[in-house]
Amino acid sequence: MAETEKMHLKIIEGCRLPVKRDLEGQNDWHLAEVLSMREIGDDCMYYVHYVDFNKRLDEWVNKDRVDLSKIQLPKKETKSLHKRSADSRSTSPEREVVVVYFFFQKLTWRIMNREMSTIKAFLHVSTIFNLTIPVPTNPVQIEKQICHLYVCLYTRGLNDILIKNGITLADCQPVVKKIPNKFPRKRKLVEGASEETDSQEVEAAPRQTGSMTVHVNEDKVSRIKNINCIEVGKYRLKPWYFSPYPIELTKYPVVYLCEWCLKYVKSMTCLQRHLAKCQLRYPPGNEIYRKSSISFFEIDGRKNKSYAQNLCLLAKCFLDHKTLYYDTDPFLFYVMTEYDSKGFHLVGYFSKEKESTEDYNVACILTLPPHQRKGFGKLLIEFSYALSRIEGKAGTPEKPLSDLGLLSYRSYWTNTILSMIIGLKPEPGQEKPQITINEICEKTCVKKEDVISTLQHLNLINYYKGQYIIVLSDDVIEGHKRSMSKRKMRIDIRCLHWTPKDWSKRGKW
Repeated sequence: MAETEKMHLKIIEGCRLPVKRDLEGQNDWHLAEVLSMREIGDDCMYYVHYVDFNKRLDEWVNKDRVDLSKIQLPKKETKSLHKRSADSRSTSPEREVVVVYFFFQKLTWRIMNREMSTIKAFLHVSTIFNLTIPVPTNPVQIEKQICHLYVCLYTRGLNDILIKNGITLADCQPVVKKIPNKFPRKRKLVEGASEETDSQEVEAAPRQTGSMTVHVNEDKVSRIKNINCIEVGKYRLKPWYFSPYPIELTKYPVVYLCEWCLKYVKSMTCLQRHLAKCQLRYPPGNEIYRKSSISFFEIDGRKNKSYAQNLCLLAKCFLDHKTLYYDTDPFLFYVMTEYDSKGFHLVGYFSKEKESTEDYNVACILTLPPHQRKGFGKLLIEFSYALSRIEGKAGTPEKPLSDLGLLSYRSYWTNTILSMIIGLKPEPGQEKPQITINEICEKTCVKKEDVISTLQHLNLINYYKGQYIIVLSDDVIEGHKRSMSKRKMRIDIRCLHWTPKDWSKRGKW
């Protein structure tokens, strides 16, 4: 007994050790990191993350599945006591936040003291950091643009640029010692999310991008799945990631969701009571597309806040790289449903910013697991580009994409670009058809960077006799034909009834 306890003491959070994992009927040992531990009676359970595998495979394992003889204890981080040189780049996110904050503090002071006009100040920032930003015209826009710049600069290597413009780390020392509490207002978290923060950590910047992404280090709580199972309609789903549902629900084996309004309850009895009162049989928005059994609904995150928040909570169970916030007002949600005699059942959705400075046409995108690998993902992507086509501009999804999202988008871009190129015909007097990258963008509504990355991924661009040419091999063409033959569902633009709105001219979203 004493020897067993001694062995258990060796396992601490952060250590790594081999864990037996059942993969397609074969038991293999994989190196895993212990993220958390809990005792259930006399047994001890470990929550492990398999190294070099996606987080959705993380799980609780008992001591029989771990190899205690090969424990790798976590290495202690050594902090350098040497002072950094003026031209060295800081690797600390906290230090970078403070430097950016000091920059804006200095910029705001110059504006308030009329040393620099607002227009000149923002043009100055645009020049320094190579950003394209609209010049604000009122106090509300000023605050919004400063928050946008804050996030842009935080995600870059910025110390060198600041130093070159007369802002040194030495200037920031008083601010570094005492982290300021005057950062831009933080969005309210969903009820039940952890609010505990380390006193030495800097508050996260507010959400300024379509996916509600904030590039901060994830805390211990959000690394561990908190919901065991979710029941939506006739499906029971096992969440892949943490989602900030109310903490009271995490103790129940199953969380029940109304498939019409997505309200969450703790038991089947509560769900039946709710269904007796719920009048919805379709998402609470405008139906803008219908063909056969597939419909799309446009939902305003401000007008239908409760539904949008519940949708985000459900989506967070299957999206790892998004940080969920409670503010859904700046977003539009396009929900894809499948119709039967009972109503319109949720299949997937994507969200989109009402005003995007980066021309993003998708913020978050998700096909629910029961409907994956059926072509619905590409249908969502195709629909997002159909909206961009009506708006008359090229669009792109917000980065970073998840692993599954990148596969879907790359497949869609490949099919779309190859279909357009294969269909080209040479002009009179030309031996072969000619086209530029910009023309491909105009015809497909795909952003230039995405077109170039797709062509490079397929190795289609070659340099020949002083110019770049696109070479399509027989294998590429045959593969494209096979891929297109599998796409049974396509968006029919004639069935789309939608008019884009100019949100910049509206006083309120």
